[in-house]
Amino acid sequence: MQRRDFITLSALGFMGFSRGISRPANYKKPLAIQLYTVRDAVSDDLEKALEKLAGLGFTALEIYGYNGGFFGKSRTEFQAVLKNTGFKVISSHHTTGIVDKSKGTLLNDWEKSVDDLNFIGSQYMVCSYLFPEERTVENFKNLPELLEKSGKITKNSGIQFAYHNHDFEFEKWDNEINIYDFILENTSPDLVKMELDLYWISKAGLDPLDYFDKYPGRFSLWHVKDMQRNTRDFTEIGNGIIDFKRIFEAREKAGLKHWFLEQDSSDKDIFESIAISKEYIQCHNFFR
Repeated sequence: MQRRDFITLSALGFMGFSRGISRPANYKKPLAIQLYTVRDAVSDDLEKALEKLAGLGFTALEIYGYNGGFFGKSRTEFQAVLKNTGFKVISSHHTTGIVDKSKGTLLNDWEKSVDDLNFIGSQYMVCSYLFPEERTVENFKNLPELLEKSGKITKNSGIQFAYHNHDFEFEKWDNEINIYDFILENTSPDLVKMELDLYWISKAGLDPLDYFDKYPGRFSLWHVKDMQRNTRDFTEIGNGIIDFKRIFEAREKAGLKHWFLEQDSSDKDIFESIAISKEYIQCHNFFR
């Protein structure tokens, strides 16, 4: 697909430039998004999806789905798409490989994965999810060792490794400790950082600030998404009940380096939801 001079977002009525992307004048940080948010659009047309995000002012990504290639493209082809649309990749999501034996997982061709992510300039690689079949006592016991081993390999290429949570990690395991604390207690702060999902820890009924106090400096990455009051489902940032101001005021203690807008699902067109979240972000100084 040829690079377009202008991107028309007809559903939203926005116009953006694919070269020299216009950002909100009062927002100084690059806007970053977890690309999974627009996975349907990515499946239809990767470059068109990125152009729409660029039109909304986004310039940085956390990607998903690496399986020896990037969305059906070689690393060189994907790098060209990033250049064409004005994006950089900050981070990438990967599963363990315990159940899914695909390339790109921690247990399957991890060294090649690291090499490819290093090639496109990613700063982080993240263990994104434990499938339900993987949530066994044996796998929980072995998880810190697997994460540390993976982190040593990424570190050799100058990439930081991290673990991303959902809500199941906060359930008590063995009647004593949850798996999230077990990971934090049994991995090196240098090798394994945490990508804290603010929605999932809130849904689990826990306070992020308690974790910042207990494990300062471990939470380099955040997923920023909001939760509806009644249904506790996903919603646009600012339309829910999570107190982002309070959380962002503790960013230094947390060790925050980068954060990503994410919304797993929406009752609107997803690009409309992203636009709503973006407007809220740019109007509130505590996101800077």
